[in-house]
Amino acid sequence: MQKTTGGIIEWLIPLAFVGTMSWLIWHLPAFLLDWIPYTSESLKGQVQAIYLESDITPNLGGIFGGHIDIIDLLALIISPILFVIGARTVRAAGIEYEGASRIDSAALFVGRVTMMMIAVMTTVMLYEVFMRYIVEKPTEWANEMTLWFASFVFLTSGFYAMQQRSHIRIFLLYDAVPRWLQKIFDTISTVLIVMFAFFLVYGSYKQVFVNKLYKWELYGSAFNPPIPATLQPMVLIVITLVAIQAVLNLIADWNKEPVIHTDEPDAEEIEILRKAVGQD
Repeated sequence: MQKTTGGIIEWLIPLAFVGTMSWLIWHLPAFLLDWIPYTSESLKGQVQAIYLESDITPNLGGIFGGHIDIIDLLALIISPILFVIGARTVRAAGIEYEGASRIDSAALFVGRVTMMMIAVMTTVMLYEVFMRYIVEKPTEWANEMTLWFASFVFLTSGFYAMQQRSHIRIFLLYDAVPRWLQKIFDTISTVLIVMFAFFLVYGSYKQVFVNKLYKWELYGSAFNPPIPATLQPMVLIVITLVAIQAVLNLIADWNKEPVIHTDEPDAEEIEILRKAVGQD
């Protein structure tokens, strides 16, 4: 029996996760100031000034005299709970590869979160068009906010694409060789992905997490969001997840029968597509 998908929980949980994580990322300097002591007073004062200027709830007051307020703490607690619930309740659509591991479920949920980010990004763009051309009062933040969300969409969709085996592949030579040689090709490509991820993280983690995140580097525009401080760490996080997923894909696909890839969908794919759009 085909599983039903598209329930309201599959919309609300990813959307709520986007909301709580957006709050956490925007207020991340509060956690840096309270939990990771700055040895340089000038750097601490710089990050503190940035945070005080961008704090959405300055009147709440920090917990125990610090910078983290009650909403920040709640967002920190709720975000991983939403992620676990989302990963456990997400259901693969008919045209999706579900997988059996926990990280497969996490990748599916990340795919749903990516969809929600696209919806939020589109809403921001529509709002800017309305304000600019109808009200004639353009915003200072919509363009950078759209760029920020689009960057996260690009990164998270890469993790989802790896889990779905939908990344770009050239099968001309792959389909022409026996299955044992295909396994060697798969192993080589996985090793290369893992090596690339390792050396990228090893070679740039200090530059990313110290010079960008810890110093809370800003974009430099009128809105001035922390795009460098947040996106560069996200690159390392996602490439690590992609490498882990590549290893899991290799293990999961090891004993599968060889598949001949063509541009034409087969009868099973056509039937899945028909069911996905509600045609019996």
